[in-house]
Amino acid sequence: MRRKVDIFDGSGIVSFDRSRLRKFIKLLDEQMPEEFRLPAGDLSIAIFNDDDLAELHRKFLDNPAPTDVITFDGDPDDGFAGEICVSASRALECAKIYGNTPSAELCLYIAHGTLHLAGINDIEAEDAAVMRRGEREAINILEKNFKKPIFKFNA
Repeated sequence: MRRKVDIFDGSGIVSFDRSRLRKFIKLLDEQMPEEFRLPAGDLSIAIFNDDDLAELHRKFLDNPAPTDVITFDGDPDDGFAGEICVSASRALECAKIYGNTPSAELCLYIAHGTLHLAGINDIEAEDAAVMRRGEREAINILEKNFKKPIFKFNA
């Protein structure tokens, strides 16, 4: 499947080669099990800092708390799979807690967003187990195909 991936970086703390991030999405499209695949259509990825993503969280979900990822469903009939909004500053902070590199943590957030757009939820324990399985699949794809980090943090 060929999809356009628009990328916006408003974080102020990362640099990256957009083609490598697009390749990650392409590999997820090609290699994830069917149940974890994005719907058809173009994709938007927006990278923010904590404050800006928390403001989106407040505005659209009525929750002012910082978060790592927010997804907005698209309309595959209109050729739009959806939008994934992630926090680079949250990835930098949480990577230390979870023993990841900041780049891998941010890629995990993007993968988590793709799983939400694929219809995977993580509120109930049973659903969360499916989400964790999908995340492991995505991180395996990342580790197998990218020897160097996709993101470089400037903070």
